[in-house]
Amino acid sequence: MSEEGVDLKKRRFLTATTAVVGAVGVGFAAVPFIANWNPSERAKAAGAPEEADISALEPGALLRVKWRGKVCWVVHRTEQMLKDLPTLDPELADPASEVPQQPEYCKNPVRSIKPEYFVAVGICTHLGCSPTYRPDVAPADLGSEWKGGFFCPCHGSRFDLAGRVYSGVPAPTNLVIPPHKYLSDTRIVIGVDSEGGAA
Repeated sequence: MSEEGVDLKKRRFLTATTAVVGAVGVGFAAVPFIANWNPSERAKAAGAPEEADISALEPGALLRVKWRGKVCWVVHRTEQMLKDLPTLDPELADPASEVPQQPEYCKNPVRSIKPEYFVAVGICTHLGCSPTYRPDVAPADLGSEWKGGFFCPCHGSRFDLAGRVYSGVPAPTNLVIPPHKYLSDTRIVIGVDSEGGAA
């Protein structure tokens, strides 16, 4: 066998070996790079549905639940709060919730699945401040017509106890209602709608 034949075999062997080693090296380098594209465990947890126990939530009280890095509210409305809601319609910008900011199953006068429980994202629709819960009726700073609701101290936006925005305030739309469902009479899950799909 000539020297050229031996060199050709060596050359092919070295080329194939180098290609295999290079491919393995590229594979090892690509795995961490591609793994970085996947959401972290923290990010997955931040978007996960959040369960809350409402068994101890007294009528008139508010419970805060964190979901997707946002504060969500669960308010246990009293009978009087529910009776007052229709009386506010003339003062509201979108009393019938025509702007779609709630799941279809909450497009009703009380914007909820169960009338006594109101669930909303606790972020003002103006510039993202967090309104305060003001269930008191006719406080001096909000006026004699105030029947309870949410007041944004940043720019003065007002929302009723169904999260509907008053006319003439900076916030352009009602509060957002997150997808949610009841697991039982005492447990609610935010981030999954009543059909079972995750948001």
